[in-house]
Amino acid sequence: MENEIMETETMETETMEITTLDSWKPKALAIGGVIGAAVGIAAAYLLIQHSKDGEPPKIGVGEGVKIGVLVFGLLRSISNL
Repeated sequence: MENEIMETETMETETMEITTLDSWKPKALAIGGVIGAAVGIAAAYLLIQHSKDGEPPKIGVGEGVKIGVLVFGLLRSISNL
């Protein structure tokens, strides 16, 4: 009987430790999502402000590739932290 109680307590402690260790992941995803959305909105706003006479901005293939490379470089830097 005493062994069963000790095993149950050990299992509960291990479950609490696992839950505590994993609780930061959803927070990190939520914060990263909010920051990413804010940066995206800011970039779109700047692009709109930079356009002339209400015309849609013309982004060429070369500019798109440059932006893509910059974004992947940023993500790589973040993953190396």
